[in-house]
Amino acid sequence: MNTVTALPLPNLGLRRHALILAGGSGTRLWPMSRSTMPKQLLALNGEETLLQETARRLLPMVDSSRITTVTQDDHRFEVMGQLHGVAPALADRVLAEPLGRNTLPAIAWAVAGIARETPDALVGAFSSDHLVGYPEAFRAAWADAEVAAEAGYLTLFGMRPSEPATGFGYIEAGPPLMDGVQRVERFVEKPDRRTAEGFLKHGGYYWNGGMFVFRADRFMDLLQRHQPALAAAVMELAEGGGEPSPAEYAALPEVSIDHGLVERTEAVAVVPVEMEWSDLGSWEALYQARDKDSDGNAVKGPALPVESRRNLFWSDGGGLIAALGVEGMAVVQTRDATLVCPRERLADLKHLVARVCDRYPHLTEIHLTTHRPWGSYTILEEGPGYKIKRIMVKPGGRLSLQMHYHRSEHWVVIAGTARIVNGQEDVYLEENQSTYIAKTHCHRLENPGKIPLQIIEIQSGPYLEEDDIVRFEDTYGRS
Repeated sequence: MNTVTALPLPNLGLRRHALILAGGSGTRLWPMSRSTMPKQLLALNGEETLLQETARRLLPMVDSSRITTVTQDDHRFEVMGQLHGVAPALADRVLAEPLGRNTLPAIAWAVAGIARETPDALVGAFSSDHLVGYPEAFRAAWADAEVAAEAGYLTLFGMRPSEPATGFGYIEAGPPLMDGVQRVERFVEKPDRRTAEGFLKHGGYYWNGGMFVFRADRFMDLLQRHQPALAAAVMELAEGGGEPSPAEYAALPEVSIDHGLVERTEAVAVVPVEMEWSDLGSWEALYQARDKDSDGNAVKGPALPVESRRNLFWSDGGGLIAALGVEGMAVVQTRDATLVCPRERLADLKHLVARVCDRYPHLTEIHLTTHRPWGSYTILEEGPGYKIKRIMVKPGGRLSLQMHYHRSEHWVVIAGTARIVNGQEDVYLEENQSTYIAKTHCHRLENPGKIPLQIIEIQSGPYLEEDDIVRFEDTYGRS
């Protein structure tokens, strides 16, 4: 294509859509990030989670009813709950993959549905776990990218590099296409240090942040050309309006949007943007993104560094970190695990996490606090034949009608009001009142009040794992 004259787009109205990618279960931020609670669902940069920050960043540009989120089935209810806290309509457009197949199937499934509603929709696709320091610059780049997308280009954001980073792919920008938009000459895989330094010295190279803007019909045309089997599958999904089975989804190609589509397409553009961006993909990235004290220490939670410099101290419910004479270290503490690693070795963390997974798999999968659509539970103590939990039920939340074969439970209300079905009884309990649930008794816990319900649950029996649940009825569609 030749150089395009940039014409401001009129009010896009229903044509502007956004897509949030909230899949993945990376462990580069272990022990905080775990498979059941990956980094996008954590509050790493403030009071809200990265997913919630992403949604808020999009809302000034697009109505919540036109934002689609793709996640994995294991995270469906937590994602819906977090999005509902930002804007209720966000929770109504969540697609849940039965298993991860990389970014192209996730994006294609969502775009097929959008294209069915609005073929000429201009879609922005964004990761849910990135830090954007200048949201105004982000939204200005989005508007520029839409002009290029309207002209038929698949358009990427190119982050101006602030250092010769080797952990990102790079985009080499070519001649200008219009104001603020350039043609993509080539993509470069993660370079070595010397090559990255050359990119910065030469100029015209940008980090590939994995953000895309395109017309829905143009995307589907490219998908049919380069990934016809995937195109046919997602169009069938969009037409049926349902969700795929694990077997159906496993049959889709496991490929990224970069390798499966973008790098095979000639009409690709880039919008260079400086917006203080980070993918927060490691503890080192978090150290760089956070404010430091006068000795270069980045601190989250209770920590007392003495004669210590250039450290990351992160305590999340694990108590005080007291450090004397420590330099260049990362110390990350949760209630059930502690990471101690030189900052210069954080890039190798995956090897350590693999060892942890082999020996202590539960420490890479779940936190002591587990979130559910009705609230959460925290394991306070456990041993042979018993387990003690603190259970929090949101106002209006209710657990499934269920029973257990192998355990009995004793419940004590410590805050709020509980409605409890216990066999043939239907009772209300308040603070300091309790009840006993015998094994094989059908039971349910519900919060009819306006404040969170908290109970202490004492389980006893020969088998106490979560799969000893027989559900008879569930508000949230779980089996």
